[in-house]
Amino acid sequence: MAQARRIHDFGGVTLDEAAIADAAGALATAERDRSQIPLLSDTYPGMTMDDAYAIQAAWVRTKQAAGDPIIGWKIGLTSKAMQAALAIEIPDSGVLLGSMAFANGAEIPAGRFIEPRVEAEIAFVMKETIDPARASAETILAATDYVAPALEILDTRITRRSPHTCRPRTVCDTIADNAANGGIVLGDPVRDLSDLDLRFVGAVVSRDGEVEETGLGAGVLGDPLVSLGWLVERLAAHGNRVEAGQIVLSGSFIRPVEAQGSRIVGDFGSFGRVSCHFL
Repeated sequence: MAQARRIHDFGGVTLDEAAIADAAGALATAERDRSQIPLLSDTYPGMTMDDAYAIQAAWVRTKQAAGDPIIGWKIGLTSKAMQAALAIEIPDSGVLLGSMAFANGAEIPAGRFIEPRVEAEIAFVMKETIDPARASAETILAATDYVAPALEILDTRITRRSPHTCRPRTVCDTIADNAANGGIVLGDPVRDLSDLDLRFVGAVVSRDGEVEETGLGAGVLGDPLVSLGWLVERLAAHGNRVEAGQIVLSGSFIRPVEAQGSRIVGDFGSFGRVSCHFL
């Protein structure tokens, strides 16, 4: 497996605790009211990626306090195209919460999300906690209970562009917004990993019966296992770990598909099929 990209300084935390709490509160209000807030990078010019992760963590703590447990992690910005679009050379990550999990084939009520979009991914479900000091392709696979085809539901509690300047959101906006995560739909488990090369697991994603996107697992940093290695390293740098029982979305290998009012199907061939319907 190719080496995961190294973790480096994300600029340090420059915002004070009050600003971080205010930003997290604004995101919570946006989710509750289903209305987007302005770009945080406009509200806090010069905010760093460390600031953004601090805001994300504060938002997650409010969710946990309300009884919404952490069930895993998502990795984003794993494709060259998305990294180039945001002028960043590393992925980002977000947190999966219990309220984000939907059954395969779920009908999702209208108004559940603000601007839902969907990506196709390979999900890992862990049977063991990964030791960051021993994170390799072999140890990550050994710690994996099963993999599964998955759809990630993206949602944006922060506007995608400034209404005044038309400037697009930055990676800091996306990270603060929990890496734009809204939900997850898992397909059936694939437990035989002995001869499975995840680089060549692909999907055909359709909306209302029409093919919108196709892709392969290799689009995720060359190999989804590299993506997991990156996450393990990043979490360890902040005192966290990928733990037994958690789900990890390894990153999308397609561009986001607009999903409002649509039926989305991810056909992964022999790997499985996963779908959801936005009412």
